[in-house]
Amino acid sequence: MEKILIIDDNKDILQGLGEICKLKNWEPHLANNVNKGLAVLKAETIDIIIIDYHMPLINGLIGVKKIREIYKDIPIIVLTVDEDQELADKFLLAGANDFALKPIKIPDFLSRISVHLRHSKVHQGHKIQQQYPKGINEYTVEAIKEYMKNKKEAMTIDEVSEATGYAYQTTHRYINYLIEVNVVEIAQSIGKRGRPKQKYRYI
Repeated sequence: MEKILIIDDNKDILQGLGEICKLKNWEPHLANNVNKGLAVLKAETIDIIIIDYHMPLINGLIGVKKIREIYKDIPIIVLTVDEDQELADKFLLAGANDFALKPIKIPDFLSRISVHLRHSKVHQGHKIQQQYPKGINEYTVEAIKEYMKNKKEAMTIDEVSEATGYAYQTTHRYINYLIEVNVVEIAQSIGKRGRPKQKYRYI
């Protein structure tokens, strides 16, 4: 049974997410602050961590940094009401893997966890030799790259996000990285004048 650590200062959200995890036969471990979450990590073998951003004393961003100082490989999903890409980039640089937006939508929440549990199992004990910059997770970039490689048509970030199961902010950062390393290119812009939406394709 997979063990899910949930760190959130809101008691109702904490209990609610715990019950949702039980529906998938996952074992939830609940903590209402970062220090209690770290204590759980010392006592249990956790498969994935869900952490809220807005918490008193130690917020989620600092919490992710503290967790990553000790636990390098456990997937971390951040709960946030903010869709700001700058904040998302800070979390990814700190070591977060993905995001789930509040208010929580149960299908989205379960999808996020399932994606990362699946990738964690597939790649357990297997290390990709290529080195990636800070904030770029090797398995996430490979998953997005492989999906785009297998698609012939150009796609928007929303389309790649929906297909791969990663949050929009995560997908946006990884596609930008793939552009930087000349793996993906901007194919075209669509939409209303002044507000174009770009499409991307594998080179």
